[in-house]
Amino acid sequence: MGLRLVLMRHAKSSWDDPLSDDFDRVLNARGQSNAAAMGIWLRDKGYLPDQVWVSAAARTRETYEWLSNGMGLCANVVVKDTLYLASDMRIMSELKQAQGDTVLVIAHNPGIGEFAARFANRAPLHKDFARYPTCATTVFDVAAPTWSEITFGTNPIAEFVTPRDLTD
Repeated sequence: MGLRLVLMRHAKSSWDDPLSDDFDRVLNARGQSNAAAMGIWLRDKGYLPDQVWVSAAARTRETYEWLSNGMGLCANVVVKDTLYLASDMRIMSELKQAQGDTVLVIAHNPGIGEFAARFANRAPLHKDFARYPTCATTVFDVAAPTWSEITFGTNPIAEFVTPRDLTD
């Protein structure tokens, strides 16, 4: 197996505190549950990362906490300020520095959804791929021998799943 990318948007965050800064928003109960369920799905499918990059925002860090509980794994996690509200181009620039065989990136829309659409060689038929809802996850088989050689538009999607898919 070559390189694999697991791309995830953070889980559903809480809007209960109207004075909370966007960066500091945490997950709501549904987001916590969805992240844990996605971790179980990743574990059951064998998509366990050996390197994890997470935006520095509270909701992405908390998404990984719940996700790792579901996976039963705590991988090498790097919290990256540069992934907070990162554009698709910023995510690409960051990924070119990755070292793991299977890398998990947890970040935000619109950048994460735009990155997924551009990175894929073909979009899946899934009705939610274009809007990339919270906790949406795409697993890519990377079409390059090293992370420094990755390009947009060449990478097959192995799976795309949303939390709703796990409960249907």
